[in-house]
Amino acid sequence: MTIEPGLVLGILVGLFHAAVSVVIRSPGGRLPLLVLAAILGALAGDILGARLGISILSIGDFRLVAASVGAWVGIGLSSVVAVLGPTRKEA
Repeated sequence: MTIEPGLVLGILVGLFHAAVSVVIRSPGGRLPLLVLAAILGALAGDILGARLGISILSIGDFRLVAASVGAWVGIGLSSVVAVLGPTRKEA
């Protein structure tokens, strides 16, 4: 069983950008959602970069710039969902 390098790099890029996001702004209780969105966004960004032929900065077959943009899109979408979603009412 082998693990693809793109998967490992996608996870690392997603974790890095999630950590930068936490330094910039506190995520509150939605840190797992933020990390998951960043990782999935990085993987999707890499795939989309491959389809569009964007290879500005690549590590082998992994498109770093496209993955970073995808991670920030995922972080942004999770933040928008958290703001627009239902709020908890304290009793």
